[in-house]
Amino acid sequence: MGLTLMRVTFSKEFPGLGEKIKALRKASTKSVTELAASAGISANHWSRIEREKVQDLPIETLRGIEKALGTELGVEVEV
Repeated sequence: MGLTLMRVTFSKEFPGLGEKIKALRKASTKSVTELAASAGISANHWSRIEREKVQDLPIETLRGIEKALGTELGVEVEV
């Protein structure tokens, strides 16, 4: 019998996270298209995240953004 993956989600607000991502992107030498591709999301989705038009941001997506930017955004997940 194979293992079934279960996703555990939680809800926590991080005010200003989109603005922080935007500032780091602007400081980067890479384009939004390059960064988004590196994070595994579309450039349009990246832009929506920066404008805080996304209600739910999976932790996997956030970690991809951090990897693309080469930084940690200080979002800790407490389980």
